[in-house]
Amino acid sequence: MAGLMIQGTGSNVGKSLVVAGICRALRLRGLSVAPFKPQNMSNNAAVTADGGEIGRAQALQARAAGLAPHTDMNPVLLKPESEMGSQVIVQGRRLGTFRARDYWAMKAELMGRVMESYRRLEAAHDLVVVEGAGSASEVNLRATDIANMGFAEASGVPVFLLGDIDRGGVIAQIVGTKAVIADADVARIKGFVINKFRGDPQLFADGYQMIATQSGWPGFGVLPAFEQAHLLPAEDAQDIPTRRVGSGLRIGWLVLSRVANFDDLDPLAAEPGVDLVAIRAGEPIPGDLDLVIIPGSKSTRGDLDYLRAQGWDIDLLAHHRRGGRILGICGGYQMLGRAVHDPEGLEGAPGSSTGLGLLEVETVLQGDKALREVTGVHLASGRALKGYEIHLGVTTGADRARPFARIGGQDEGAISASGRVEGSYLHGLFSDDGFRAAYLAGFGAVSDLSYEARVDAVLDALAAHLEAHLDLDGMLAAAGITG
Repeated sequence: MAGLMIQGTGSNVGKSLVVAGICRALRLRGLSVAPFKPQNMSNNAAVTADGGEIGRAQALQARAAGLAPHTDMNPVLLKPESEMGSQVIVQGRRLGTFRARDYWAMKAELMGRVMESYRRLEAAHDLVVVEGAGSASEVNLRATDIANMGFAEASGVPVFLLGDIDRGGVIAQIVGTKAVIADADVARIKGFVINKFRGDPQLFADGYQMIATQSGWPGFGVLPAFEQAHLLPAEDAQDIPTRRVGSGLRIGWLVLSRVANFDDLDPLAAEPGVDLVAIRAGEPIPGDLDLVIIPGSKSTRGDLDYLRAQGWDIDLLAHHRRGGRILGICGGYQMLGRAVHDPEGLEGAPGSSTGLGLLEVETVLQGDKALREVTGVHLASGRALKGYEIHLGVTTGADRARPFARIGGQDEGAISASGRVEGSYLHGLFSDDGFRAAYLAGFGAVSDLSYEARVDAVLDALAAHLEAHLDLDGMLAAAGITG
């Protein structure tokens, strides 16, 4: 029973992708392998088979390992709700919303929960591949760290340091990390890997040797940039590609300030016949769109204010008057109604906000968070669908008489009298090839994309990429792992 940990010289150096690739490569070798991230900060969450939630990146890594996502794979998930506070999810369940200083005070207790989850995975699998968070060199946070060296110390897992040459300064990234971390943490690092290289790797031979000499750590490979990375589900909303094929169905989506669970957009971005346009702060909603999607939000009332600050409320009304269609998913569904009430202050200060008024519904944020995978029927097309719910709140009103779907005999969602405004709490629908094809057919578009099969093919290609360029055997040996 063993583990190894990939830590980074900074955020966005490619840790999540490399861990996914290692998981798939070792699975293809016949090992039972599981991903693990002690602490993640993301509003892009996945619902797990055991009825909780984890970071979307860990769900993709679980898929790479051939496993169903489980809350033990990401025992602490931070979901930012404001500049100062985040919702804290522990082993899949909402603990509450805490300011940063209050969260730091909880970390000693949370380390125990982290280790519980890790030990369960360690006992059940041949190998656990651990992903760190942010940078290994955040020494100002070391005393209470549960995500990087603090976890490595508690668990005894060996560490491999990943640097990103694409952003420049990779020699300083790695050698500088050694210069600032404690000697005991230096000893935990077994070697380094260079990520996102472009061009002839021989041109970096001197730099590679310089890092090894000055750090005292061996190198385990120079990974060329994986050009198919954009075909995998995005971990960050900024990574969802904007497509302009110049013809076909035109879909725009609003990049909200607290956008959450935007995996709904990845399959649409993959459709060859779809123009998917990200509409960002300060940009108007284009007048030529067929459909505007208001995605989920971690703070519905806060993002209603943000939406209005961009003038998107006016643009949406104009789009609707021109005959355009609107789909609100989860928080976007709540925004489309007459009002959103938060009497208990679950997403911020208690109070109510006026909605966009495009659906005759109102929402009260109350009770426990709904967390479940669902199957049902899309009523407009009669197609079977599958997805998941992850939301607070109960929505009622006249437009609920025209539901979007039926789940387990219960009506779900709402549609306006015109049929051009739809709202649903269901995430993940567009990953279902049959539903996506049926929904797009309602706009006259044709889809023959096998999205899930493509994701698996890209994971296989990622594994082959790592096997070709990474000394994975050497890393396993350095970690004391045999077999």
